[in-house]
Amino acid sequence: MQTQVWVAILSLTGVVLGGGLSFLVQTTVQRRVERNDQRRQATERADARRVEQLDLLRQFIQVAQQAERAAEDRDDSAAWKSKALDVLDELWVCERMVHILFASSLHGLARAYVKALDHVLWQEPAEGTLWDHLKGPKVEFLDAARKELAEPFAGKPAG
Repeated sequence: MQTQVWVAILSLTGVVLGGGLSFLVQTTVQRRVERNDQRRQATERADARRVEQLDLLRQFIQVAQQAERAAEDRDDSAAWKSKALDVLDELWVCERMVHILFASSLHGLARAYVKALDHVLWQEPAEGTLWDHLKGPKVEFLDAARKELAEPFAGKPAG
C-alpha cells in the first residue's frame, strides 16, 4: 500500500512539474512573440514616417521652386500677385508640416528659407541678386534635410 502512495505522489509531482514547465515555456514564447510584434510595428511606423517625410520634402521643394520662379518672373500684375499669394500660402503650409514631421532644427531652417522666399517675392534684394539672397537659407535647409533623412529613425519624437 505504501508503494502505491509513493507512486501516486510521484505521479502527481510529475504532472505538477510538467504543467509548470509547460506554462513557463508558453509564457516565454508568448512574450517573445509580443516583443517581435512590437518591433515589427515600430519598424512599420518608422518606414511610414520616412515615406511621409520624403513626400513632404518633395512637396516643399516643389513649392519653393514655384516661389523662386514667381520671384524671378515678378511683374506686379494682379495675376502675378494672385499666383504669388497662392504659392506663398502653400509654402507656409509645408513649413508648418515640417514643424510637425521633423526635428525643430530642420523646422527652423525651413522657416528661414520660407522667410527669404517671402522677402524676395515682395521686395527686390537690397544687395546682390535674388539668388544671392536665397542661396544661404536654401543650401542650409537642403543640407540639414539630407542629414536628417540619413539618420536612422530610433523612435525619436518629431520636434
